[in-house]
Amino acid sequence: MENNSEKGKCPVMHGAKTESENSVMSWWPNALNLDILHQQDTKTNPLGKDFNYREEFKKLDLEALKNDLKKFMTDSQDWWPADWGHYGGLMIRMAWHSAGTYRIADGRGGSNTGNQRFAPLNSWPDNVNLDKARRLLWPVKKKYGNKISWADLMILAGTMAYESMGFKTAGFGGGREDIWHPEKDIYWGAEKEWLGKDRYSNKSDEETLENPLAAVQMGLIYVNPEGVDGNPDPLRTAQAVRVTFKRMAMNDEETVALTAGGHTVGKTHGNGDASVLGKEPEAADIEAQGLGWINPKGKGNAEDTVSSGLEGAWTTTPNKWNHTYFHLLLDYDWELKKSPAGAWQWEPVNIKEEDKPFDAHVPGVRRNPMMTDADMGLKMDPEYRKIAERFYKDPEYFENVFAKAWFKLTHRDLGPKSRYLGTDVPQEDLIWQDPIPAVDYTLSEPEIEELKSKLLNCGLSQAELINTAWDSARTFRCSDYRGGANGARIRLASQKDWEGNEPQRLEKVLNKLTEIQAGLSKKVSLADLIVLGGSAAIEKAAEKAGFKIKVPFVAGRGDATAEMTDIESFEVLEPIHDGYRNWLKKDYAVKPEELLLDRTQLMGLTAPEMTVLIGGMRVLGTNYGSTNHGVFTDHEGALTNDFFVNLTDMSYVWEPVSENLYNIRERKTGKVKWTATRVDLVFGSNSILRAYAEVYAQDDNKEKFVKDFVNTWVKVMNADRFDINKP
Repeated sequence: MENNSEKGKCPVMHGAKTESENSVMSWWPNALNLDILHQQDTKTNPLGKDFNYREEFKKLDLEALKNDLKKFMTDSQDWWPADWGHYGGLMIRMAWHSAGTYRIADGRGGSNTGNQRFAPLNSWPDNVNLDKARRLLWPVKKKYGNKISWADLMILAGTMAYESMGFKTAGFGGGREDIWHPEKDIYWGAEKEWLGKDRYSNKSDEETLENPLAAVQMGLIYVNPEGVDGNPDPLRTAQAVRVTFKRMAMNDEETVALTAGGHTVGKTHGNGDASVLGKEPEAADIEAQGLGWINPKGKGNAEDTVSSGLEGAWTTTPNKWNHTYFHLLLDYDWELKKSPAGAWQWEPVNIKEEDKPFDAHVPGVRRNPMMTDADMGLKMDPEYRKIAERFYKDPEYFENVFAKAWFKLTHRDLGPKSRYLGTDVPQEDLIWQDPIPAVDYTLSEPEIEELKSKLLNCGLSQAELINTAWDSARTFRCSDYRGGANGARIRLASQKDWEGNEPQRLEKVLNKLTEIQAGLSKKVSLADLIVLGGSAAIEKAAEKAGFKIKVPFVAGRGDATAEMTDIESFEVLEPIHDGYRNWLKKDYAVKPEELLLDRTQLMGLTAPEMTVLIGGMRVLGTNYGSTNHGVFTDHEGALTNDFFVNLTDMSYVWEPVSENLYNIRERKTGKVKWTATRVDLVFGSNSILRAYAEVYAQDDNKEKFVKDFVNTWVKVMNADRFDINKP
């Protein structure tokens, strides 16, 4: 190829289109972006559609892997030497930062997908040098192959690091499946630069952190270790810590335990000039071998390692589990100093020589320990201080709390315990796992048909049965496997009172279903009756449209109790919008159709599935409050393709009435035929969604519409049935 100065003369394309601003869609920045519905595109998976990770994991010799990981911890590799000859601190940080991106608002982030391997997480400033941790682990991953995912291995490595350093952990559950491309459409914040702070409506108030975010700045897992905005102020930092840990489901006691337990071992790295570090992994040149932050000074590693910029260990013996963290923090006075890299850190005043840790790489030399601003927050914040003093006085209690908190941190997004794999899963049912009692019955086909008949003839309408089933199931999130119809928590506080569940209608339906349940000769859960009622109503609606079809149903859902339900934890699942039922709790800055995409992705649905569900829900008359918006049919209650037929019919014109309301007028007469919202009309205006809508509007696809709707409906109803779903 000639080296032409004009790139266009070369027949090979120059400059791969890898950045969003180079995308063909960058010409139309306001166009609806459906990429969020393609986050889990299976075409990128090199293991093939028939690969079943759960079955592969069952073949794993877990004890052998655990032993290999423990040996690995002290097998220091020359290209990246271990601190004090032990990789424990690095592996714990890797596992922590893998799990620590989890946030309760939408369940996204966390360790469940192994997403730390990809941008942006692999190149976040807070993840500096964790690329080395994963590369060090590669020989172990290579040995055990498909039987252990990267997502599981990272968490297990951190847990075994604690075990190898002398701490007894609470156990481990496998089951995290790897993704194979970046989750680029997860919202990590609006900032366009690292460590910016544009996520507060009031920058002086930590409580105004934008939802669903949990970290305080772009590129951080939690808080800035130097202090808020890099300015040391332990009391203010403590407030930032409290907000961010609460947003990942941790209370004050768990927060203090995790901070202390995490900082008991390992060290920070800032013995050099951070400004000379090379580019992060995603921006580094080929010869960097996929690694980033290369330090050209000194050895570039070992005693010359630069990561956070802070320098030092927190405790006296950071290569093994110990109880010196609270002794050093509470018994000494501390003063602000700058690390060799220029970062703010706290160091003790007049510390005894024997309390100093040895240097991680220079034999015989002791160094001052250090504390971050967050550590000092535990000393100065009154509530944190009380907890820290109790832990100091009762090390056994501290270890117990930390073990449980570490397990929660690393398993919070794995879902119900039924999804956990392996022999190290704790027997205890933990309330944050949203436990549901198992059922001890099955239903034969004749029994199911008899129940359907009772449900259809109990005096409830089709829409009432369908809406109750839908509202029960729609809370499911594939991000952290919470919510769903199993457990029938829609009948418990606080779900029974959620505005989006129409409490008055819900109470009527639940009372009737409870009455039916009480009269049955065989015990059937309300959770099963709720779902079966919706399925029976859909079969009836399909029959009205001329199609005899059976909606598949598998019994086995249990009914959770109030004692099994953490009300506060479930508050984050309350819907504030539902495009499928054409409802907004209030007007939002985000457009209704964008809210629909976010909810659809959390439910694990694709764009075609979203399309067919919307069309079916509209003609079934399931709108919130029984509004007629988008009900483009003269046969409401029949499962017809009328929504798509009339949506794509050019004999109508669309007239905006307000920001989210349109009149649909007959072109010839000017008569208003229907009303619609943006969610309704986007399926006729967006080019991609219209392409799907046209498929279902075709005369030869009426039956396909019914079948596709039923299949998608069943997918939603069974989304949390981990006992019958292939992962």
